[in-house]
Amino acid sequence: MKLTFLGTGTSTGVPQLLCDCKVCHSTDPRDKRMRTSALLETGDTVILIDCGPDFYHQMLASGTKRIDAVLLTHSHYDHVGGIDDMRPFCHAMGGHLPVYCKRDVAADLRSRVPYCFATRLYPGVPTFALNEIDRDPFSVNGIEIVPLPVMHGKLEIRGYRIGSFAYITDCLTMPDKTIKRLKGTDTLVINALRIKEHHTHMNLAQALDVIDLVKPRRAFLTHLSHDMGLHAAVQPTLPPGVRIAWDGLTIEL
Repeated sequence: MKLTFLGTGTSTGVPQLLCDCKVCHSTDPRDKRMRTSALLETGDTVILIDCGPDFYHQMLASGTKRIDAVLLTHSHYDHVGGIDDMRPFCHAMGGHLPVYCKRDVAADLRSRVPYCFATRLYPGVPTFALNEIDRDPFSVNGIEIVPLPVMHGKLEIRGYRIGSFAYITDCLTMPDKTIKRLKGTDTLVINALRIKEHHTHMNLAQALDVIDLVKPRRAFLTHLSHDMGLHAAVQPTLPPGVRIAWDGLTIEL
């Protein structure tokens, strides 16, 4: 099983076009971050986690030819804005691409892209089979996936655990039950927006506190804003086993 970080950035903060900070103008490719998304490959199954507005360019960079299922964490634009660009993957499946998400996310998708769910479909539109999940484990091609409830500010969203791997983004706080579900994790991917505190996302210190509680063998930080600082400057300050992820990084799980 392997995971590729398609994107490790966020829309939160000043857009690069208007910013003069060192991160936005860095020549280090690890500081060039598209919106957060990941691709999990296990056996013959390819699972996409979130589909933001950079999806088209992320797929070109990854060379991925198919997607078997999509896991959505929540319906904010930076995590679902690329849904229309999934049409070639829908067509490659010869039918509706399975999408797993909470009920509120499913409702948002039906509202945002109603043409994908119409009774009479326009030729060529992407089509999806929405599977509403809550807190109970479910399976994709025989692979058990455990939803992880976390709080994105006051909004309850989902992280996911597959085997000894767990993926969490846009979290500010999490209930004790989620911490328990994370115990025994070998590889934890978790968001860390910046150094300073934020009202809807964990900052670096809060992410490190969760990592210390869960005690995975290794952890990767994602959903980073430019306020985190340069990769080369921040990485040496992190505890052993904690790494800043970057776009295009592939890890074996």
